[in-house]
Amino acid sequence: MTQTIESSEHDSTAPGVPFASLALGEDSAAVRAAIDRVIASGWFVLGPEVEAFEAEFALACGAEHAVSVANGTDAIALILKALGIGPGDEVITTPISAAFTALAVLMVGARPVFVDVDDRLTLDPAAVAAAVNSRTRAILPVHLYGQPAAMAAIEEIASRHHLAVIEDCCQAHLATSGGRPVGTIGVAGAFSFYPTKNLGALGDGGAIVTRDRALADRVRRLRNGGQSERYCHVDAGVNSRLDELQAAILRARLSHLPSWTARRRALAALYRSSLTGSSVTPVPERDAGHVYHLFVVQADDRPALQRHLRARGIETLVHYPIPIPRQPVFASEHAAPCPRADAACDRVLSLPLHPSLAEADVRRVSAAIADFRPQS
Repeated sequence: MTQTIESSEHDSTAPGVPFASLALGEDSAAVRAAIDRVIASGWFVLGPEVEAFEAEFALACGAEHAVSVANGTDAIALILKALGIGPGDEVITTPISAAFTALAVLMVGARPVFVDVDDRLTLDPAAVAAAVNSRTRAILPVHLYGQPAAMAAIEEIASRHHLAVIEDCCQAHLATSGGRPVGTIGVAGAFSFYPTKNLGALGDGGAIVTRDRALADRVRRLRNGGQSERYCHVDAGVNSRLDELQAAILRARLSHLPSWTARRRALAALYRSSLTGSSVTPVPERDAGHVYHLFVVQADDRPALQRHLRARGIETLVHYPIPIPRQPVFASEHAAPCPRADAACDRVLSLPLHPSLAEADVRRVSAAIADFRPQS
């Protein structure tokens, strides 16, 4: 699931508390050294940096195999394609995510089937079970905002109906569900390394992790034009390769990811305690494996709250204001009602949260929310 950077996210002159910071920090020296190493090598596509990153990322994710690709959308689409999912097939997925999740389903010619969400705003297992039919081939849960979906229940449904589970982990690097690493629970997991992600490149990038060697081999061919060897195209593949520069940058940053994740969790805990009794309701944490890509609250009068915070120099964003089934591109899908998702999309608000955020900034945001009086 990819995510667009709004202009405020990279405006270093923005006053107060910016939503995010994409400037290099403690990783600066390692990133610059990685870039210099690649430039000196003269090897820029499918070389030693990609190979090394894939091995290191697989290890970090608890998976046997990782295959890097151009972006998170391609990661989802290539898993679907490798599984033979296409025209006439249905994939059950969520109405709350970046639209790229469902667009990946369209890319292979399959039909996304949207079902409602639970209180953590991830797929509701009961709604999933009710949507399964003879055309269903896969379930595509999104670990939204860094919190894993209810994977044990989803696995049980998939097992009962012989369906593939494909995990959208694009916001959930190092997250766990019931102690198990996301991406290793289903047949495969898709990750994005868009710059705003918990592990971000300095451009686009993505990866697929899996414990299935045969699936990894198929995806590896498909990402490179379907080639089994140079100039021998055995599959109808695509051109979706992570370049050496981004792989080297990701290698340099990967070692910082555990400490960055711990920092996100600590700031989220501070938000939760500081917002007690306020007019907003944080999305509940239902799994300790949450990695807080975003800290999201629900507000009854979101536009007024955003204006209130903006006046105090505090930037906020909305992830996501329009349920995917209501996007024009999906108008022909005749989606079933998703009332919980519809209500949430009108109320969700993302507060500033990133590893370089100061605790004082969390308290400042929380105090500003405490001062807010919703319109009656």
